[in-house]
Amino acid sequence: MTTSSVKYQGQLRTSMVHLQSNSEVITDAPVDNHGKGEAFSPTDLVATALSSCMMTIMGIKANDLGVDIAGTSATIKKHMSVTPRRISEIEMVITLNQNFDSRTKKLLEAAALTCPVAQSLHPKTKQVVEFIYPKE
Repeated sequence: MTTSSVKYQGQLRTSMVHLQSNSEVITDAPVDNHGKGEAFSPTDLVATALSSCMMTIMGIKANDLGVDIAGTSATIKKHMSVTPRRISEIEMVITLNQNFDSRTKKLLEAAALTCPVAQSLHPKTKQVVEFIYPKE
């Protein structure tokens, strides 16, 4: 089954459609690469997908553990290298919705770090992930 379709709109913009849900995402080239920067760039989506994947896998593990991580959030900072032009580093801060015991923290964090997107990125792409838990 085909996952998605992409159409080049011109002026360095694409529209992508997820075929199962019919949801649409627009990308724009970033300002530092001849674009308008009016939407996620393709590399922004990769960096952001890493976070989304990590939190999804954490959610699966949280369900297994009988804990709720709804409200957990993340901020992402993407770094690009010039030659070759690629994502060189992704910094992420994941802020959990609540504090957990040390065993649960370890299991949730390990799950996040082994998500499929993390495993699919170029080996030279540095992934720096910080987990923050609220004070009790």
